[in-house]
Amino acid sequence: MIHERQLSAVLSEFARTMVTDFPIQSILDRLVERIVDVLPVTAAGVTLISPGIAPYYIAASNDAALEFEKLQTASGEGPCVAAFQTGEAVSVPDLGADDRFPAFANAAAQAGLAAVFTFPLRHDEGRLGALDLYRDTTGPLDPDDMAAAQTLADVAAAYLLNAQARQEAGETADRLIASTLHDPLTGLPNRVLLQQRLAHAAERAQRSHSEAAVLFADLDGFKQVNDVHGHGVGDELLVAVAERLSALLRPGDTLARVSGDEFVILCEDLQAASDIDDLANRIDNAFTTPFAVADKDAAPVEISITASVGMAFSGHAEDITRHLVRDADIAMYQAKRKGGAAHQVIDLHEARRAADLDEMYRDLRTAFCQDELTVAYQPIVSVADGLVTGVEALLRWVHPIRGPVPTLSMIGVAEESSLIVSIGAWVLERGCRDSMRYLHERPDAPLDLAVNVSVRQLMGAGFADTVLQVLDRTGMRASRLILEMTESIFLDDGARAMTVLADLKDLGVRLALDDFGTGYSSLNYLRRFPVDIVKIDQAYVAGIGDQQRGTEIVGAVTGLAHALGLSVTAEGVETSDQHDIVVAVGCDSAQGFHYAPALTFDELAARLRAHPAGLLRLPDEIVLPEPAVGAGA
Repeated sequence: MIHERQLSAVLSEFARTMVTDFPIQSILDRLVERIVDVLPVTAAGVTLISPGIAPYYIAASNDAALEFEKLQTASGEGPCVAAFQTGEAVSVPDLGADDRFPAFANAAAQAGLAAVFTFPLRHDEGRLGALDLYRDTTGPLDPDDMAAAQTLADVAAAYLLNAQARQEAGETADRLIASTLHDPLTGLPNRVLLQQRLAHAAERAQRSHSEAAVLFADLDGFKQVNDVHGHGVGDELLVAVAERLSALLRPGDTLARVSGDEFVILCEDLQAASDIDDLANRIDNAFTTPFAVADKDAAPVEISITASVGMAFSGHAEDITRHLVRDADIAMYQAKRKGGAAHQVIDLHEARRAADLDEMYRDLRTAFCQDELTVAYQPIVSVADGLVTGVEALLRWVHPIRGPVPTLSMIGVAEESSLIVSIGAWVLERGCRDSMRYLHERPDAPLDLAVNVSVRQLMGAGFADTVLQVLDRTGMRASRLILEMTESIFLDDGARAMTVLADLKDLGVRLALDDFGTGYSSLNYLRRFPVDIVKIDQAYVAGIGDQQRGTEIVGAVTGLAHALGLSVTAEGVETSDQHDIVVAVGCDSAQGFHYAPALTFDELAARLRAHPAGLLRLPDEIVLPEPAVGAGA
C-alpha cells in the first residue's frame, strides 16, 4: 500500500514541474516511472483520447507498458477507452477471467500482462484520456492505492491542461511580437523593423565599406482618395501600392510602411549612384498605370495617383543611421514643393542639410523664448459611456513661414539638444496650470491630465524633482497626472529607467506606456515596469474592423493588459465602427477624431462649460470632419 509521504513526494515533484517550460513528454515519462516506484504495479502508461480520434499513447514507464498502450490503441478497445467513456476507474484484477475486452486481453495476456487498472484523466469540462497501471501478477489494488492512482491521474490531467494553455499563450505572444514589427494593413516592415535593418546595414557597411541609400515615397493627393471614395478604398489603394513597389526591389532591399501613405525603401550594397536613379525612375513609371481597387464587395474603381520620392545617400558606414530616413523625408518634401510626381536627391554632405536643421533649431528656440508655442488638449473618453475623463496635452507650433510644424519633426529637432528638457517642463507646467484653472471653475468635474515625456527629458538628472516642483507650484494633485512615455526609454538603460519610474510612482503620479505595439519587447516591458495604462498605437486601431487580424491584435493586447491589472486606452479612434470594436474587445478608454480633435484650452473649457453637470459625453452634437487615413491627433 502506498504511504502518504510517498504520494506527497510524487505530487510535490510533479507540481514543481507545472511552472516550468520542461517538455510535456519528459515530465509525463518521469511521472509514470515514479508511479511504478510507489505503487504495487510493474508498468504504467498514459493514453490521450479525443472524440472521433483514435487513442494515442504519450508516455510509458518501460517497453512492456509501451507494448500494452499500443495494443489498446491498435485494438480500439481496452480499459483506457472504457475509463475515458464512463469517467470512472476500470479495475481488471485478473485479465484471464475478464471478458469485457477480448481482443486486447488475448494479445496482452500473451505478452505477459495479468492485471490492469485504468483511471480517467478528468477535468471540469470532460476527460482527456486515461492513466493505465499494469501488473504481471493477478490481484486487486487496495482502496488506498486506487484512490492514490486516481489522484495522480487528476494531477496529470491538470498538468496537460496547464501545458496546453502555456503553449497557446506562448504562441499568442509570439504572434503579437511578430506583428509589432510589421504594418497590420500591408504586412510590410514598420518603422521599428526599418530602424533595425538600418542598424544591420551600418554593421555590414563597416565590414564591406559599401554605401546605402534611402528612398522616401509619399503619395500625392491621397487625402482626396479617402474623401471621395472612403477609407476602405484608401486602405486597398495602400495595399496595391505596397505590392507594386515590392515588385521593383532588388534582392536584399527593404520596403517599409512608416505612416499613413508614406513608404521607405532601404537599398544596401550600392555599386553606383545610378542604381538608385534607376529605381527612382521605375517608381515614377510604376505610378503611370492606374490602380484598380475596391472596398469589399463594391465594384473596382480605377484610381490614378502619383508619388513624390526623396532620396538620401550615405557616405561612409557611420552615416547609415536613422538620420538617413529623415534626410530622405526632407528631400521628399522638396519634391512636393516642386509640384510632386518626381524624385529629389538630398546629399548628406551638403551644407544645406546642416543649415536647414540649424535654422529649424534656432526658430524653435526663438518660438519657445517668445512664448509662441501652444498646448492643445485632446479629450480622453470612457468607452463605456462616452464621458470625458481626461485630456492629453499636445505641443503645437505654427512657424511663420513653414506653417504648422508636425509634432514629430518639432520634437526631433528639440531632442537634438537640451531644448527638449526645457520645452517638456514648460508643457508639463502649462498643462497643470490649465487643469487647475478648469478645476477652480468646475471643482465637481475634475479631469485627468496626460503629458508626453521624451526619453532625454525623463532620463535627465532630477526629472522626478522637476515634476514634484511643478505639482507644488500649481497645486495639481499627483493622482490626476499621467506621464506618457514610449518603450524607447527602456532600450539604453533599463535599470536607470526603473529607478526614475519608481521615483515618479512614489510621487503618486500614474504612468502610461504610449504607442504600444511599435517595439518588439513591449510584452516584457508590461511585466517588468510599473506602468498603469497601456495606450494601443493608432496604427493597430486603424487596422480593426475591416481587418480581422487587427481586431484580434487589439483584443489580445487588451486581454494581456487587463490580466496584469492595467487599463487600456485606444488611440486614433476615427470612426464609429472602430469605437464599437474597441468597446467590444474591452478597452477602457479611447481618444481620436471620432470623439474630438485636439482643442485649445478655451475651446475645451467652453464645450465642458456648456454641460451644467460638468459631464460631457463625446461625440456630442458637434459634427467633426473625418481625418485622412493615418492622420494623427
